[in-house]
Amino acid sequence: MSAASVDISKLKPGQHTVSDKAKGFYVVCIFIGALTMAFGLFNEPTRIWPSFLTSYFYFACLGLGGLFFTAIQFLTKAGWSVTTRRVAESMTSFIPWIAVGAVALLFGAKSLYIWLDHDVVSKDYILEHKASYLNWNFFIVRLFLFVGLWMFFRKLIIGNSLKQDAEGGEVLYGRNVKNSIAFVLTFAISFSLFCVDLLMSLAPHWFSTMFGVYGFAGLFQSSLAMMIIVTVYLMKKGHLNGFVNENHLHDLGKFLKAFTVFMAYIGFSQFMLIWYANIPEETEFFLHRAHGSWMLVSLSLLFFKFVVPFLLLLPQATKRDPNRLKFVAYIILVMQYVDIYWLIYPNFNENHLTFGFYEVGVFLGFLGLFLMGVHKFLSTNSLIPMKDPFLKESVNHHVEF
Repeated sequence: MSAASVDISKLKPGQHTVSDKAKGFYVVCIFIGALTMAFGLFNEPTRIWPSFLTSYFYFACLGLGGLFFTAIQFLTKAGWSVTTRRVAESMTSFIPWIAVGAVALLFGAKSLYIWLDHDVVSKDYILEHKASYLNWNFFIVRLFLFVGLWMFFRKLIIGNSLKQDAEGGEVLYGRNVKNSIAFVLTFAISFSLFCVDLLMSLAPHWFSTMFGVYGFAGLFQSSLAMMIIVTVYLMKKGHLNGFVNENHLHDLGKFLKAFTVFMAYIGFSQFMLIWYANIPEETEFFLHRAHGSWMLVSLSLLFFKFVVPFLLLLPQATKRDPNRLKFVAYIILVMQYVDIYWLIYPNFNENHLTFGFYEVGVFLGFLGLFLMGVHKFLSTNSLIPMKDPFLKESVNHHVEF
């Protein structure tokens, strides 16, 4: 029987439930994270805050990536992705935790950003001239303005999507098209400055006009990888039978391959422009990452965030096979953490790597919060937006070879 003959009136999505074992795992992870933070604050505060920033930014990207994916599906009125869109929506559950993390980050800001030290700024010509932007009050305003806007758009877009499950029709869908246009425009500016404020300003003498785009490339690549992993998990549970098949995985895989290339293109373009211009304030970034152990990390990003995933995603078989596609997705998620680690840690230790209990413990805490939110969302809402006007198109989606 061809895919075009599927009758959606006979289909019913499964009901996701969270097991006691899973709940226990979240609690343990969150407890380990909280314990690690407490121990680090009392013993090595200068070590714990870079670890916090790394994991915080990593999961903030996943939460925002889910909202961005959802928005572009509404904006383009995409039909193929309807049956996988709820996975992206579930990832936005972490966005409220971005606000909580922002409050916590303020307590460690002076341990991270030297431009908050008035004595340093007063003796530094460059920092004095950047003080109109890099200052405490404006930093706080920007940080909470961005987070507030993201929470506002999440409530609008995800709220309308869930409300449509009960009301149906095309009115709510139309509203989300307009909301998504506004969000994408807002997101382009806010996330770029978010990257500048939290990561690029760690080395305030350095600057790159492409840094925000590089951050976005990593955000969307890793978010697609997380979407694939959660989608495959739900498929294996049997919750998406009749709704999601190898054709949908194929398109997610193509998306993932495209943004793997895009990420490499932006990374190379940033490097090439800085290398060619050879301006001291710019080249310091790559000089710190081109010797000793940091050079190995730099090379690992080239091979395992681009070359290996790109080659593995070239065959059609990989994009249509759940296990192979999930394997590539895990590689990308690991390398996204390595990438953020590579952006942050050389600013505090130029000579050798620092990785251990603090990094693992804090990461587990954020992982517990993220997974708890995703599973709670999926267990309390329909896994498929059954009254979406493009549901039939999505169910009958077929990829032409």
